[in-house]
Amino acid sequence: MAIKNNFRHMKNIRVLMILMVVAFVYMSTPNYIKKALIYLFPGIEDYKIFYNREIISDNSIPWSSAHDYMNTKLLKQERDSLEHYKTVAYLIIQNDSVVYEEYWDNFDRNSLSNSFSASKSIVSLLIGAAIEDGYIDNINQSVSEFIPEFNTVSHNKLCIKDLLTMSSGLNWNESYINPFSMTTRAYYGDNINELALSLKLIETPGIEFKYLSGNSQLLAIIIENATKKSLSEYMKEKIWQPLGATNKALWSLDKEDGHEKAYCCLNSTARDFARIGQIILNHGMINKKQIIPEEYIKNSITPANHLIDSKTHKTVDFYGYQWWIINHNGKQIPYARGIMGQYIFALEEDNAIVVRLGHKRSKNYIDHHPTDTYNYLNTAQRILNDRK
Repeated sequence: MAIKNNFRHMKNIRVLMILMVVAFVYMSTPNYIKKALIYLFPGIEDYKIFYNREIISDNSIPWSSAHDYMNTKLLKQERDSLEHYKTVAYLIIQNDSVVYEEYWDNFDRNSLSNSFSASKSIVSLLIGAAIEDGYIDNINQSVSEFIPEFNTVSHNKLCIKDLLTMSSGLNWNESYINPFSMTTRAYYGDNINELALSLKLIETPGIEFKYLSGNSQLLAIIIENATKKSLSEYMKEKIWQPLGATNKALWSLDKEDGHEKAYCCLNSTARDFARIGQIILNHGMINKKQIIPEEYIKNSITPANHLIDSKTHKTVDFYGYQWWIINHNGKQIPYARGIMGQYIFALEEDNAIVVRLGHKRSKNYIDHHPTDTYNYLNTAQRILNDRK
């Protein structure tokens, strides 16, 4: 009996020790890793798990419906492509009127979706607005003029243009699958600006294109420091309100009353995301007022061909100022892009905007662009051609 009791006692001690080790590991694990392990993968409705700052417009200007609204049906292969990548919204607007829209997975025209990295393009527009307002003189200004933490011998080489064109030479780790990466810490952590301000210059700026989300966060810090307003507040003033957005947007924060996760995480509807494309089509003008300099818009959607792509070592012909540029049937089409297939295309020759939101995008690329982008543009072009 004594032997059994001793065995049981030793077993209880081992269980207790294991529990103590598990508790120690859990307590010593950073909160952002705990969140990453709990939620595993980002989702398009993650605004529900974050604190958010509301961006409200009391100047609602709904899109009108085209005379032939929804007259065209999707072909089988078009629908198959949209549904294969778990699309939740597909929208085509031409001449300021909705031509086609469809929703899946219980989404509708009022449903919010995370933009993910498509918000980078919006941050770029806000830099342009700050230039128009005189908060920023030009994009060749040193970042250190707006961010005191970068006022060092090495960081003084870095200018705003380097951040806009993803050629900063900073040491951000862009990994999406590593739970210890900077990108994971930025998404689930509670001090995103501290993370961005800790970046070090490890390469000469303005030479190589290397896609780093930290660049976009630093642009947001510049906007905040220059305007003395939160990113959401300035967004409302310069874009959301003038454009006449019909729904509130939510920009997810790193903590309660914290900072916007500028490199991602602006949540809105397909119809209101389309208004971002409208700014491009109107060359920075909103309601007959120049909100963003026309020259800045032009340069934003022109390839930064002074750069060399760090992966292919070829001249950059696919990226401007936080805007992707795709060559589709001989047309250079600028677009905002998120990791799960959040796309806002501005088709200038057709005066049209195409928005696609969803859960997935293709893992295959053609000339730096996910292959599904071509499918959505092909579908839109067919529908637009049928209207002629």
